[in-house]
Amino acid sequence: MLKKIRKLATGKLGGAMIFRILRLYCATLRLKLVNEGEWLGYLQNGGRVLICAWHQQFFAGIKCFDKYRYFNPSLMISRSMDGEIIAGVANRCGWHTVRGSSSRDGGIALKEMVQRLKKNRLAVHILDGPRGPAGIVKPGAISLAQDSEACIVPAYVEADRAWYFRSWDRFMLPKPFSLVTIHFEKMIRPVTLQCENDFEKQRLSLEAILKPHLQG
Repeated sequence: MLKKIRKLATGKLGGAMIFRILRLYCATLRLKLVNEGEWLGYLQNGGRVLICAWHQQFFAGIKCFDKYRYFNPSLMISRSMDGEIIAGVANRCGWHTVRGSSSRDGGIALKEMVQRLKKNRLAVHILDGPRGPAGIVKPGAISLAQDSEACIVPAYVEADRAWYFRSWDRFMLPKPFSLVTIHFEKMIRPVTLQCENDFEKQRLSLEAILKPHLQG
């Protein structure tokens, strides 16, 4: 039954219905942004920004899709059926979705993300998606930031009331009319990597910033 629903949702009509339902759902959420000014000002002055977050907290980010559509930002989405649904929503909100993941077409997708980030200067990257392990930063984020010379902005989400799914990441769904707070941490400026150890240090540093903010 669930498979049939997902298949319906990926069609043109089904995708449009899902989009409207999500828009109505997200309209009930109250949104608070913390420390948005730092990276937004940097972006508006010509800098490149890569916002990085956990897969668990992705749904709440849909609330911001319209807010940042002016920049035509990019987002890497897996080629799974669930990814097709999310891609449809993002595309309708003016985002550019790049299809691929660490397990499928990752290298090609990463190259396209670099090109898009260099051109439009804003992208979002899910650090541990689409299959986890939860709370582990995969190498793609560091490579993407380095190759595009973008600042990394770690971000995490809190909801005063939420459901948590029994999924690999304890996926969070804010309850209707709840307060959703998106925290943007201080920007991490691009640093030239001298060796493999530098790469791993940056990966672990990003992980240490965001891992304490996993919920559920």
